[in-house]
Amino acid sequence: MKILVVEDEPAVASLIRRGLTEEGHEVSVAMDGTTGWTMATGDPFDAIILDLMLPGMNGMEFCRQLRAGHNQTPVIMLTALGTTENVVAGLNHGADDYLVKPFKFSELLARLAAVTRRVQRHASSANVLRLEDLEVDIDAKLVRRGGEKINLTATEYRLLEYLMKQKGRVLTRINLLENVWDINFELGTNVVDVYINYLRKKVDKGFKSKLIHTVVGMGYVLRKEEEA
Repeated sequence: MKILVVEDEPAVASLIRRGLTEEGHEVSVAMDGTTGWTMATGDPFDAIILDLMLPGMNGMEFCRQLRAGHNQTPVIMLTALGTTENVVAGLNHGADDYLVKPFKFSELLARLAAVTRRVQRHASSANVLRLEDLEVDIDAKLVRRGGEKINLTATEYRLLEYLMKQKGRVLTRINLLENVWDINFELGTNVVDVYINYLRKKVDKGFKSKLIHTVVGMGYVLRKEEEA
């Protein structure tokens, strides 16, 4: 696995790096929160081992911002503060587990294996469609763009879900009527155009990148703007 260690105590950071490397993992180390944050948001990691008390950006704020950006990389928080209040605070800010210093390296390995298994199980069962910063959670019937929840009517949601499932494919009005409204095409109806307009106001308006595109004489397509 590719693991990021954010720890300002050189001896602890060195111990973790050496142990994880010997276990076959690829390890990157940051000695302060700000550097760690830049690394965590710049490259994908399989797990993050994060100290609580860090210069630049503390572990709580690091974790809070990570989750606010919908980054679900598993995080194990390390700290010398083992009170119940600190443990609860760390978990509430998005940490997946909490390890109090001093700890045995074997315990860190066991915690690391446990949190990555949990995340992998969740990822395999999650039913979320994504295009750029647009997310459609099919199970929860929730839509978010840029991390913000978008409220849709039932018909708007069905239309968007179908567009997402067919992203990159140009869909005719007949196709949309048959698959979203489950009705046969009636000459002259503009219901598809009306609902596409509703979706654009909610999904695209206010965002720099437009995702819903008209293909003149053919229909509509959901894709990245540069592909349009």
